[in-house]
Amino acid sequence: MVVIILTACSEGLRGHLTQWLLEISAGVFVGHVNSKIRDRLWAKVIDMAGPGRALLVHQQPGEQRLSFRVHGHYWQPVDLDGVTLIRRPTERKTYNPAARTGWSKASQRRRLARRSAFGAIEPKPVPKQSEENRGS
Repeated sequence: MVVIILTACSEGLRGHLTQWLLEISAGVFVGHVNSKIRDRLWAKVIDMAGPGRALLVHQQPGEQRLSFRVHGHYWQPVDLDGVTLIRRPTERKTYNPAARTGWSKASQRRRLARRSAFGAIEPKPVPKQSEENRGS
């Protein structure tokens, strides 16, 4: 079984793939072809993909029983002890000196409310009513 997933590719490529595979959803092609046809289809995908991305999943003998090929994708398949995993590159964050530092205004309000609740700012005592004042 072969699965090809296309993102932002030309309609001509999608039309070419429909000659061999079924398009079950927009850009998702599934079918049974032999390895020779699969390799030729993948070569055609690479030629016609342009700035788009493509992912091929096919059967492979081994523990996972499948293999991946990618084109124009940020995520890359990596083999670790016979198991293929997809590596997603991490975003390196750069220091921005213009970014704000310190506590947010919401956090400052919560801290102030918590401080007043725990007795840092004491509320005024409520005077007790005596029996004489209640009857009047």
